[in-house]
Amino acid sequence: MSDVFISYARSTAKQAQAAAEALKALGYSVWLDDELLAHHAYTHAIEAQLTAAKVALVIWSAEAVKSEWVLSEANRAREDHKLVQLTVDGARLPMPFDQTQCAGLAGWTGDASASGWLKVTASIAELIGATTVAAAPGPALALPSKPSIAVMPFANLSGDPEQDYFADGMTAEVTGVLSRSRSLFVIASASTLPLRGKVLAPQEIGRLLGVRYLLDGSVRKAGGRVRIAVSLIEAASGTQMWTERFEDTLDDVFALQDRVAVGAASAIDETIFRAELLRAARRPTDNMGSYDLYLRAQSLASSWDPDRQAEALRLLERANALDPEFTRAHTLAGFCHAALAASGPREDLAHHRREARRSVQRALQLSPNDPEVLSIAADVLGQLDGDPTMLKGMVDHALELDPGLAAAWFVSGWLRVRLGELDIGIEHIERARRLAPLTSLRPFHLAWLGLAAYAQGRDHDAVAYLTESHQLAPRYPITLPVLAACYGQLGDARSAQRTIAELRGTGGLSHPWATRMLLNPQQARRLREGIALAESLAPSHNADV
Repeated sequence: MSDVFISYARSTAKQAQAAAEALKALGYSVWLDDELLAHHAYTHAIEAQLTAAKVALVIWSAEAVKSEWVLSEANRAREDHKLVQLTVDGARLPMPFDQTQCAGLAGWTGDASASGWLKVTASIAELIGATTVAAAPGPALALPSKPSIAVMPFANLSGDPEQDYFADGMTAEVTGVLSRSRSLFVIASASTLPLRGKVLAPQEIGRLLGVRYLLDGSVRKAGGRVRIAVSLIEAASGTQMWTERFEDTLDDVFALQDRVAVGAASAIDETIFRAELLRAARRPTDNMGSYDLYLRAQSLASSWDPDRQAEALRLLERANALDPEFTRAHTLAGFCHAALAASGPREDLAHHRREARRSVQRALQLSPNDPEVLSIAADVLGQLDGDPTMLKGMVDHALELDPGLAAAWFVSGWLRVRLGELDIGIEHIERARRLAPLTSLRPFHLAWLGLAAYAQGRDHDAVAYLTESHQLAPRYPITLPVLAACYGQLGDARSAQRTIAELRGTGGLSHPWATRMLLNPQQARRLREGIALAESLAPSHNADV
């Protein structure tokens, strides 16, 4: 019997075969009825295979949702708690399968590094109980022209899982110091943290992230001291090039981070000057209690979830009480307030808009030339209807200071999309994705690429981007209105009705945040027209529009 049973409709036989081959490359046994001529002749064989399999992978398509065999197999898998599903054409999933996460793989031809496919394999590994899965062969990301490195998630050796956030913070800080060097191409820490706990060969990680070097490490925090062990690995060969151990008190943890980063940089390339990195490194705060609270808040703030954002703000309020001049705590608070102004309770909107402005203005007063502060401030003020041309200048300055800051490239991209500079905007968002290929910000990258595609009249491309974005971050307020506009322009009545109903349920039609994003009059008009077309295809419920 097989690990994975694949259920599909005949029109998606090529995708089913590609999925089977990719899973076999990962070491799984797969059952695929590609040699069967008709389901009804093999009912008992199919039932036996489905029952014995550890996972049932259902490939949804317009044909599959109408197939009684696919529906029956999917229902059996759901009842047995072993269902994994993906969609290849964005067809509306039948109930109750629309209540379960479904990976979007529109246009997929077998790329093992596609984000949707990585989601599928992660789910399969979790159900089967595998803790290690080799990455399947696939097209590698091109190596940049200058030395490239990914700082892998530092292992927490403190014996307390609650201290994982500290190890993650150390990973992000060392990455930040390295990224300020113009001689290095550094993958954002948001793309390496998802690899925590996965045992992958250095060659596989190098292919997945498109880097030449990996910095691996561990953190042990105990008795007021912290010890970091690091090693520099050449990804292609797996050779350990350099190893070192650092130790210091928690009172001087930032100096420790600087020493780790400078040591790694010097080991990579003799042309990287220690002084350059040390000048660029900034000590964010001298208060370790404030820093600890900030790290806890940071782990909550990366989602677009109002409850988690509110909890992050409570932690940041305590952090700022301990150190009122801790710039990063102010910028993160501004980000959380702006997110709540967009998706939180309507009665608190004015409060969050006011506090978002106050927080980033305070951060800019404290650190007017910090690239991270400049980019986050531009992000926050852009969400609050700040002057995009002025904000674009802020982000351009941030990129002059730190060309490797993925967040700044993303903010630069969506600001340019708003201004109608679509080609440049797309280019900058793609640059952010290359610097952070596995980032938790992926749904927001996809949402803005979808908006840009819609503004260019590429409605089918926009649907693919926006569908995956909505699956990953269903509360992000820009996605559903633009997706509805796409369906309106395409005349897809069923999808338009579903999307408009969901929008009405969340109050998205009556809240203007998403529909005022495009500042180019022609593009903004097309967005409003698309939403109106979608509403005309949806049943009337006296919605407030």
